[in-house]
Amino acid sequence: MTPFGEKLRAMRLERGISQKDMAESLGISSAYLSALEHGRRGKPTWALLQRIIGYFNVIWDEAEELQTFAAHSHPRVVIDTAGLNPKATLLANLLSENIQDLEITRLDEIIALIEKS
Repeated sequence: MTPFGEKLRAMRLERGISQKDMAESLGISSAYLSALEHGRRGKPTWALLQRIIGYFNVIWDEAEELQTFAAHSHPRVVIDTAGLNPKATLLANLLSENIQDLEITRLDEIIALIEKS
């Protein structure tokens, strides 16, 4: 699941809306909405994101949060370390090889460290 998919699903469930009804209102298929929620599809288009914001009638902070989550919801990330310090390549490879084994608290620590820099 992606950050955007997790937030989208939570918002939909909080309001008691089915995937079918939401997808129909947004003009997309239920399968595509499901794929967004479960992380099989990453970042939605800008136009779809705006329709989702309008659909939920959210403003300011929550709309910005959805946009931020969408921007960070690429489930298949490619990191180009060509021309960077060799340690950047090592870090990218270690993360790629071990991310599935990291506990949520460790992920939170790594995220906080990177956001701080």
